[in-house]
Amino acid sequence: MAKGVKVAVIGSVFAVMVGGAGYGAFNIVSALNGDGDGGAASVKTGPPSKDEIKQTSAKFLAAWSKGDAARAATYTNDDAGAEPLLTAYGESAHIKNVKITPGTASGATVPFTVSARVSYEGKSKPLTYKSELTVVRGRTTGRALVDWRPSVVHPQLKTGDTLVTGESASPEIEAVDRNGAVLTKEKYPSLGPVIDTLRQRYGDKAGGTPGIELAVHHQAEGVADTTLVTLAKGRAGRLRTTISASAQAAAETAVKKFDQSSVVAVKPSTGEVLAVANNRKDQFNAAFEGEVAPGSTMKIITAAMLIDNGVTSMNGPAPCPPSATWQSQTFTNLKNMQPNENATLANSFLRSCNTAFIKLIDEKPLTDSSLTQEAEDRFGLGRDNWKTGITSFDGKVPTVSGPDRAANAIGQGQVQMSPLNMASVTATAITGSFRQPYLVSPNLDDRELATAKGLSASTSGQLRQMMRLTATQGTAMDAMAGLRGDIGAKTGSAEVDGQAVSNSWFTGFRNDMAAAAMTEEGGHGGTAAGPIVAAVLRTAG
Repeated sequence: MAKGVKVAVIGSVFAVMVGGAGYGAFNIVSALNGDGDGGAASVKTGPPSKDEIKQTSAKFLAAWSKGDAARAATYTNDDAGAEPLLTAYGESAHIKNVKITPGTASGATVPFTVSARVSYEGKSKPLTYKSELTVVRGRTTGRALVDWRPSVVHPQLKTGDTLVTGESASPEIEAVDRNGAVLTKEKYPSLGPVIDTLRQRYGDKAGGTPGIELAVHHQAEGVADTTLVTLAKGRAGRLRTTISASAQAAAETAVKKFDQSSVVAVKPSTGEVLAVANNRKDQFNAAFEGEVAPGSTMKIITAAMLIDNGVTSMNGPAPCPPSATWQSQTFTNLKNMQPNENATLANSFLRSCNTAFIKLIDEKPLTDSSLTQEAEDRFGLGRDNWKTGITSFDGKVPTVSGPDRAANAIGQGQVQMSPLNMASVTATAITGSFRQPYLVSPNLDDRELATAKGLSASTSGQLRQMMRLTATQGTAMDAMAGLRGDIGAKTGSAEVDGQAVSNSWFTGFRNDMAAAAMTEEGGHGGTAAGPIVAAVLRTAG
């Protein structure tokens, strides 16, 4: 629901039914009439006992069910934070006839099921969901208290969020793909948050009329409200996107094979986004908004910098020694990589030799800012001016000195990218033109897309050929096996502090489609991210 939702505040009637496995015959009336503290003497310490967990959770759930927000809040360790949200539950959200059934406690955590009705202006719908609470020891009082989190009230609530029922300011949309096929959250789960955001931004431009709904109103700026129950449907407006239903279906299936994975596909000749998918435990659109080191996929930009500045060329020298030291920091290659002092740039690129790139970054006329300039001026990155239609990250390649200058060149250090950024990098590399990716036509809201001068025909031609060699003879060969047409790729693995296994990165192209994927702790680029990209590229014409 949009921020302009209309809310009528009325009283609420609640029914109470608290009981369930693991609680036995606990008297709810007694629970509400007293907190059982008696004439407490010393402050208790240590974890709450089983009886305390049972009694505290029952008191809290009973008060909440009865609609007594103030009393329910006293059973939490943050009554000032709990009371407004519990009050809104009955008033702004118009949730009535609340029944809460606890499940069996697991340690100090108590799961429960809420069954209620949402009623507004003569319209009513059932509401059922599961949540949980945890009982902790109060730091100063020593009482057993519910550890307050908004997610106790509903699992989709975060700090600052609330529940609201009313007429939505943004009408629903019927999102369709580039050919008019309807895109639903049920068929394409990754598009759920995307469709919500498109509705928030373009619902009033798509020709629909608002409905009445219960929604999570998110505090975070730019985050679309999450509809929980629709009491009365409005008329959905039709919104055409650039998505390809076939590519999206392949992306959805591919990311499911690897946890914490994201992928984006774009059309290099236009910049249109063809697919965006995430397999994550949260709702974060890491495919568009992720900010992580891209590993050796960054060597596409570094190679372009070397060529554009006359340091070397595809067939020019790029020796690959066992190690390379830059300002006291030593860099090495992947295990078992054979050194090659006579290597060309193409050979070092297709094998993803780190030391070759480290050895070349101090050549004249390169400076601390050369990689940043290449990324910004040629690839359109890092200027914070992309307008894709939804929230997105534009990449970050900061000007640095010291060891991070060398680390940046191989996609570590302070460089940050998303799969969207790397799909765009590939598209720019193979066409020579930067075309800012977008999900809905800029004509819909007259937004101005970002521009950059792109690459010369010579540089683009060399990058494309090196990526072709990588896909057919180099580190991307296994992942790209079986793909026909004009294909190319670049692998990457990025080490992250605190992770035992590196992040897997892969970007590639087939004909007029470029795609990039990242899998957290997926290992080498061809291991996890590679198969994801290849699966999406198979849908390219």
